[in-house]
Amino acid sequence: MTTPAFSILPLSGAMLTNLEQLGYAPMTPIQAPSLPTMLAGRDIIPQAATGSGKTAAFVLPILQRMAGSRGGRTRALILTPTRELASQIHEHIEAFARHTPVKAATVFGGVKPGKQEQALRAGVDIVVATPGRLLDLMNQGVVKLNHIEMLVLDEADHMFDMGFLPDIRRILAALPPRRQNLLFAATMPVEIRRLADDLLTDPHVIELADSAPAATIDHALYLVAERRKHALLEHVLTQDDCDSAIVFTRTKHRARRLAQQLSKGGHRAVGLQGNMSQAQRDRAMRGFRSR
Repeated sequence: MTTPAFSILPLSGAMLTNLEQLGYAPMTPIQAPSLPTMLAGRDIIPQAATGSGKTAAFVLPILQRMAGSRGGRTRALILTPTRELASQIHEHIEAFARHTPVKAATVFGGVKPGKQEQALRAGVDIVVATPGRLLDLMNQGVVKLNHIEMLVLDEADHMFDMGFLPDIRRILAALPPRRQNLLFAATMPVEIRRLADDLLTDPHVIELADSAPAATIDHALYLVAERRKHALLEHVLTQDDCDSAIVFTRTKHRARRLAQQLSKGGHRAVGLQGNMSQAQRDRAMRGFRSR
């Protein structure tokens, strides 16, 4: 079933133009039911997986509220579990906010805080942050969250898995009680449901009836002995329909070792893991995007 176009929403002309130029049409199945509710100011829990269009689903309502006026105060906070996701969300904000006065800053660890502190002191409307670095800057008095009107917890289930729940609760205690809350998660474990109960007021819950993967995605499971895994991976990677690939491993050491093995085998491979500096991680992702 075709979902509606963004033009039916009460978005500014600048944002509608940006969406059209970026090729965002029509809305995705998670955006169509979520956006009108969020634009109306209601708390919401959409269960949405990565790749469903959820970033646009929460960025657009934030920008619509911010675009009306700019007072140099931080009015929206987006919490996310990883540096890469924070950077990706910031890129979406910049793309959607072209021709508007809205400013955003990213806050995450793994890099020196100087540039982040400078951006915050200059005044931004939106902060996209990982919990640990945000708490550090809050404790130093660099960031003020007493004017937050909209809070987004993106991939809340992953933040719980990574042990961020205590940090999140400390951050929430610093926010004004009257605000709009948007909680996105692919799954709803008991701990996240409890957080939602404490955080949200009469939330609109959206669970898509059809949670099957997109028609363009094939899933396959291979049962193979440990000693044959590398040979099978090499076989998969050399198929004609495998133009590029992301391979997930259980440990940082295994990711680094596998990248070295694949490189020796003639593949252009790079490892990406938590012990790398942010510059190394960014360089790895740029390399992947540019093949």
